[in-house]
Amino acid sequence: MNPISHWLNNTPIANPVDRRNAPFLQFLLLFFGIFVPLNKAIFLYAIFSGSWQKPGPVQLYADLATDILMVASAWIALRFIRRGFFHKGVTLFLSVTAFCFGIAYASVGLAHVAPDPIPFLLLSLSGLVLGRRALWLMLASLSGMLLICGALDFFRSPPLPPFASIGKAISISGILLIITLVLDRTVAALRKSLEESEQRGRALAQSNLNLREEIEERERTQAQLIHSQKMDAAGRLASGLAHDFNNVLVVILGYAQQRSQLAKDGGTPALESTLESIELATRRAMAISRKLLNFSRLEVATPETFDAGMATQELQSMLRQLLGNRIRLQLDAPKRALPIHMDRNHFELAILNIAGNSRDAIHDTGTFRISTSADSAATLLRLTLSDDGPGMSELVRTKAFDPFFTTKPSGEGTGLGLSVVKDIVTKAGGNISFDCPPSGGTTTRIELPLGKV
Repeated sequence: MNPISHWLNNTPIANPVDRRNAPFLQFLLLFFGIFVPLNKAIFLYAIFSGSWQKPGPVQLYADLATDILMVASAWIALRFIRRGFFHKGVTLFLSVTAFCFGIAYASVGLAHVAPDPIPFLLLSLSGLVLGRRALWLMLASLSGMLLICGALDFFRSPPLPPFASIGKAISISGILLIITLVLDRTVAALRKSLEESEQRGRALAQSNLNLREEIEERERTQAQLIHSQKMDAAGRLASGLAHDFNNVLVVILGYAQQRSQLAKDGGTPALESTLESIELATRRAMAISRKLLNFSRLEVATPETFDAGMATQELQSMLRQLLGNRIRLQLDAPKRALPIHMDRNHFELAILNIAGNSRDAIHDTGTFRISTSADSAATLLRLTLSDDGPGMSELVRTKAFDPFFTTKPSGEGTGLGLSVVKDIVTKAGGNISFDCPPSGGTTTRIELPLGKV
């Protein structure tokens, strides 16, 4: 946008229709404020130099006075518009110009008036800018001034033919009426269309606002749902954690019980070795609790790029606690780095949810296997999680991802685990599917886009 257009559009006008009309109106007012004085200066030079016939003093003074009034009203109206008073500025300019139109016609005589575009300009601006009411008021004002000018022709010396003046006043008023009728219908249709457009715009803006609020609410609900699934998984880990903590505390207690023997030996090296072992056992306990706390914390999803194979290996201790002693965990390490971009806690939650379902499906002993690899084009991570449980029927498999669908007894499952897993995988740009062969067992296949480390 060039500087002139920027200046014309930079007005503090709230109404959108008036704001669209403001640049043209300012340009028109500038034209009147500059062109009329320039044109009048040339006209006066032509008169006083003898190149143009000098009019009568009444006509000359009326012409000068009306031009001064029009120019002054144009600059004042421009200032009003620049300060945001759009309607006040336009009304002032149109009123003064209409008054000057009447003075000019009265000074010349209606019978001698040549065709003038000013009345049509006044009607057009009144209707298109100020509305239908202003249009009809302008028509009434112009018609009244025409009739007054026609009546004044009776008092001229010599008097002008009465029928010529009145007839011309009626003729011009009739033309102005036809133009007003056309403008009235056009303005009515245009303003109705603009109002409907504004209403649709406001409705669309409100719909967008409602949609944003709904999306935000769904995101909050999704975050709370994922957090609840984390807490559910943490609850499943509780027994395994209790076992690990018990082992750590036994080690610490054993070293503490040797304090008397260490004191008898009086050996500083033995004491240092014992304290070091206590420190290592304590650090292990802290690592276990820190992992669980980080996993179960309510946090905003933070996507990051990490190695899926390494993340799966680091999840091994939590998986062993979740599966217990009766289910053997088998992890197949990948041959290369497998970088993916998503929230790491969500990735871990998906694996733990599927592992928890496998644990519940295997009634006696069994094996839970996890393998990670890349496809042949090295664009997708293939995460395969399988167990040797009884598998799923076709009906269960078709409904497995439905929210609140569960085959577990009442009070033992929410039916949200696999639904959350599917949402996590889909949001990360991947897909998930089941494979349940007739021989039994369930294989869950997850594909996620690979990125760069």
